[in-house]
Amino acid sequence: MLFKEIIGQTTVKQKLIQTVKENRVSHAQLFFGPEGSGNLALAIAYAQYVNCVNKSDDDSCGICPSCVKYQKLIHPDLHFIYPIATTKSITKKPLSKNFLNDWREILLNNYYINLYDWLEHIGIENKQGIINAEDCNEVIKTLSLKSYESEYKVMIIWMVEKLFHSAAPKLLKILEEPPDKTLFLLVSENPDLILKTIISRTQLVKVPPITDADLYYALVEKNNCEPSFARQITNIVYGNYKEALKQIEEKDIEKLNLNYFSQWMRLCYKFSISEMFSWVDEIAKIGREKQKQFFIYALRMVRECLLVNFKTTSMVKLDEQEALFVSKFSPYINTSNCLDITERLNQALYHIERNANPKILFFDLSLKMAKLLKMKSIP
Repeated sequence: MLFKEIIGQTTVKQKLIQTVKENRVSHAQLFFGPEGSGNLALAIAYAQYVNCVNKSDDDSCGICPSCVKYQKLIHPDLHFIYPIATTKSITKKPLSKNFLNDWREILLNNYYINLYDWLEHIGIENKQGIINAEDCNEVIKTLSLKSYESEYKVMIIWMVEKLFHSAAPKLLKILEEPPDKTLFLLVSENPDLILKTIISRTQLVKVPPITDADLYYALVEKNNCEPSFARQITNIVYGNYKEALKQIEEKDIEKLNLNYFSQWMRLCYKFSISEMFSWVDEIAKIGREKQKQFFIYALRMVRECLLVNFKTTSMVKLDEQEALFVSKFSPYINTSNCLDITERLNQALYHIERNANPKILFFDLSLKMAKLLKMKSIP
């Protein structure tokens, strides 16, 4: 991870770089900042900069053997500890190293992860992820060995607030008196939950939320957001890049749902059985979670159509494409059919959650919608 790949945080980057230039690298540092601020990315970039053999004044070189391995998270002197739990395949005394491939996979896709993303990725179901005593023993064992090729051995402990209370004492001594050329980088989103004895043994690196200007630039340049949408996201996520990405993803899902819904309503009104079959085959393949989102979206569209019909435009929340569709479709949602349409959609959502056959459900619903859309408004 290069510093230049991290969104904003110019002041923090400069302070970290300065510690290396002045040979003031503290052996234990706590990077704390809110979700989406880039605290984990900063810790990894800092570790890479420390061990880069051809570093510049403002970043790692990115091409030396050490940097190449850091970029792939496979450097032999880079170690990670993170919250884990047992899974279907790992049933006894799990260790962070058992999940290393999963860790590399999720990080190389996006360094701005949160705990929920990680625990869902490794599939621990309803268990709580913790940093256990066995992993603390691994830390001591790993750092007692000499480094393979770099000047510093680096141990990054992510979400250190999840350190199990009985495991914490195992780390205190090595944090206070680590082996020579060892670098502990602790990463946290909520330092208030960390034991004071651990905090007292670290140098604090405060990572603030990303500034609106830096976040806006990243959304437009890195994620190809339309400027107006990027500004809208920036105003509501409070410097959380993770949440900004979620907003973009949800927007993409809404565009897809609008396409599905508009096509479906057109086919239902035409009562084209053969085309209905094709549409049902297509939406049956997208999976239950996306089908549930589709029904929720369809219910919202029905609501927006009613608001337009009753001239309550101040309550309407539609983007440009949705507004164009609703302006043409709203006349078909009226006092005669709106309650029945809403009830049918809610029933379909209920049944899809309970593993109904999607092809049967969607085709049956399409026949009912075709009839309801032809109903005239009650005078």
